[in-house]
Amino acid sequence: MTRYLSELSHSIFSGLGLPGTSDQLGIGPSPFGRECLLLVDGLGLDALAKFGSDFPIFQQLENLPNLISHFPTTTATNLSSLGTGVLPGVHGMLGYTVRVPRSGEPGRLLNALKWDERVDPGIWQSTSTLFERGKSAGISVSHVAAKRYEGSGFTRAALRGADYLGTNYVEEMVGLAAKALASTPSFVYLYVNNVDSAGHEKGVGSEKWLLALQSVSNLVSSLVQRLPKGTRLWVTSDHGMINVGEKIILGEENPLMEDVTLVGGEPRARHIYLREGSLSDSLDRWRTTLGEKASVFSREEAINQGLFGSEVSLESSERMGDLIAIPHGEVILIDPSRIPQESSMVGHHGAMSEIEREIPLLTNTIS
Repeated sequence: MTRYLSELSHSIFSGLGLPGTSDQLGIGPSPFGRECLLLVDGLGLDALAKFGSDFPIFQQLENLPNLISHFPTTTATNLSSLGTGVLPGVHGMLGYTVRVPRSGEPGRLLNALKWDERVDPGIWQSTSTLFERGKSAGISVSHVAAKRYEGSGFTRAALRGADYLGTNYVEEMVGLAAKALASTPSFVYLYVNNVDSAGHEKGVGSEKWLLALQSVSNLVSSLVQRLPKGTRLWVTSDHGMINVGEKIILGEENPLMEDVTLVGGEPRARHIYLREGSLSDSLDRWRTTLGEKASVFSREEAINQGLFGSEVSLESSERMGDLIAIPHGEVILIDPSRIPQESSMVGHHGAMSEIEREIPLLTNTIS
């Protein structure tokens, strides 16, 4: 049975008694009304299996059946599903960048993590978050992460409703989480992105990446030692990551770019926007040119095949690319306007490989 990341937040809040949620993963009621979820950005199941044995804390926690990251396997999409408990086709956060509908020709892209102040986060992502619903139901809900994310467009869109406790120091994160869990019922969401950042810069398994994993190991150990007794701790991620192999630049000389007006998404999950009337020719061109290096879907095919979930809102369909291109293996598709940034990154994610989709789920009840 496929177990999705969005089902974890539903199940945790169900365990705390939030009306309208269900225990989709079968984790049971919260034993003492204290729940803490640590999300380690970019720590896929494959990477933890390969390198986690060097860090004893990961063996000391209970390993539950893994979860699956939603497509695209990227932070903006999956943290939105975690925060709202709904699938991408409903919340509309369909990738790193997507076109803003009715923003002119060729239109402008909304970067979900950097945002655009011309776009209201509460309108762009209008589904109530589980954080909002939990707080309205009398659950203490806190969000512990770096100070720079507080008040960001993405936080206001996908993770709004929690009391934001910002700090840039790991030990302070632990203290803030412990204090927030003093009352019951309570839920604390912690987020760290050092593993993802190191993976992008130097690659999974690099010295910098291993140092980041050591930092996460230290954080988990501190949480186990310092959280209030009875707290149920959960550790998971939003996606895994591959190290790049072949790089395909979507430059002007590339035949793929004929009739393309805008390139969105990211190197492992591209939203491609086309001139009106060019869909059929472009679809054939992309499939023929890329062959076995990528799967290419029209918008209609992506919706019908449930890439973004079984339900897709009108708003989501309008943001989606005319084509969705998903590379295979270790291929990346580089936006010609972002060649230096994208070609310099070693680690990438967004596609449908097991390495990118499978994420761990670890737990421990603090005694």
